[in-house]
Amino acid sequence: MTQPAEILSNRVFDQLQIGDSASLTRTVGPDDITLFATVSGDTNPAHLNPVFAEKGIFGHVIAHGMWTAALVSAVLGTRLPGPGTIYLGQEIRFLRPVAPGDTITATVRVIEKRARDHRVTLETVCTNQNGKDVLSGLATVKAPDEPVSLPVTSLPEVTIRRPSRFEALIAEARALPAVKAGVVHPCSAAALRAAIEVRDEGLLDPLLIGPEAKIRALAEETGLSLDGIGIEPVAHSHAAAARAVELAVSGRVSMLVKGSIRSDELLGAVTAHGSGLRTDRRISHVYVMDVPAYAKLVMVTDANVNILPTLEQKRDICQNAVDLMHLLGVACPKVAALAAVETVNPQMPATIDAAALTAMAARGQISGAMVDGPLAFDNAISAEAAATKRITSPIAGQADILLVPNLEAGDMLAKQLIYFGNATAAGLVLGARVPIVLTGRADPMSARIASAALAKLAAARRLAALAEEE
Repeated sequence: MTQPAEILSNRVFDQLQIGDSASLTRTVGPDDITLFATVSGDTNPAHLNPVFAEKGIFGHVIAHGMWTAALVSAVLGTRLPGPGTIYLGQEIRFLRPVAPGDTITATVRVIEKRARDHRVTLETVCTNQNGKDVLSGLATVKAPDEPVSLPVTSLPEVTIRRPSRFEALIAEARALPAVKAGVVHPCSAAALRAAIEVRDEGLLDPLLIGPEAKIRALAEETGLSLDGIGIEPVAHSHAAAARAVELAVSGRVSMLVKGSIRSDELLGAVTAHGSGLRTDRRISHVYVMDVPAYAKLVMVTDANVNILPTLEQKRDICQNAVDLMHLLGVACPKVAALAAVETVNPQMPATIDAAALTAMAARGQISGAMVDGPLAFDNAISAEAAATKRITSPIAGQADILLVPNLEAGDMLAKQLIYFGNATAAGLVLGARVPIVLTGRADPMSARIASAALAKLAAARRLAALAEEE
């Protein structure tokens, strides 16, 4: 059954009585603040930048004062007096800050009527969920003369499309000379299409490593053109992984890109004894994530390679991520060593490792970063959560890198950010002599392009370092 439309009705001047009142309640969320900033042009970082706002007098992001005042306008125009009201003036005093998540009730009350011109003065008050006044003032309006009753206007759904934080990095990568990338066993439509996409985006010059007949048949079947793309023919996926390693060691390719081969098969060839790609550093996976609800790019590591890393392996995992963050222009990244609690508990090994990593960073065993832990996830990314728990930490609310205790925790955290938080995630394997792009079959094109751009930047840095050594 169709629901009846909501009706807006007004109160004309003669119907208004001293003491009449009406209210409207709204909860302010991050999107409300973003939309208000977009419409008004008020991009004051106190409303939009958690890192900046943390240093302000309130210690957190606050809503625009005029967002709260707009609720008063909404009550006047839709409730009392309602449609036909002409807003003439408003006196406002802002009494308390309004933070994301606060529920604000705006109330207007008639305190004076002037018959000669139908002017009405109303007391205006906004209170939060705790009953505290956040705004007070007086409104002057011209009340309507004619009764009005009409359906509420349907509003369109609004989707906020924020600029990708990867855009500058992708532009930087495009500006660099072409880098040869070995695409290992691209024998699925998704893998082959991805190789062509990143080529067309001006990021990589792909060399397809796999069964040539199978690759060409797949291209013809899917309508993909291989013009200008080289193929290194091998018999099967295992041979493709081995050949990819040889090509990387010889310098014919400067990075590897996972095709339809299993991750463990590719990484097994990379880490095999005598492969030539191993370094003294443990290899690890890092997701560089653009999370719309967070103020900057953040890394999650390790969510794909090391199942239950030791303390020494966590040190390498941390240093790999720190080195990549340096590449992205963050001189001293903030690393949160995550656990379920914020205190060291002998029955929770993750807390002991986190505390040890903090000490290792202080003593130079992890270089170029600030490390603190154990920290729970909420304290790492929310200064307000940390303050509520009375946690003093230079990392709280500002983490650049989230170092997880094990692969299961990392995988769940990363996928929750992707699917619940609408994050775009660029995935790389670090610690080998060349960067390795490790994307999944379900990854969107935006994630593949971001991953390729990061790998190209990392490869270019390695090549520049080798040139300096010569």
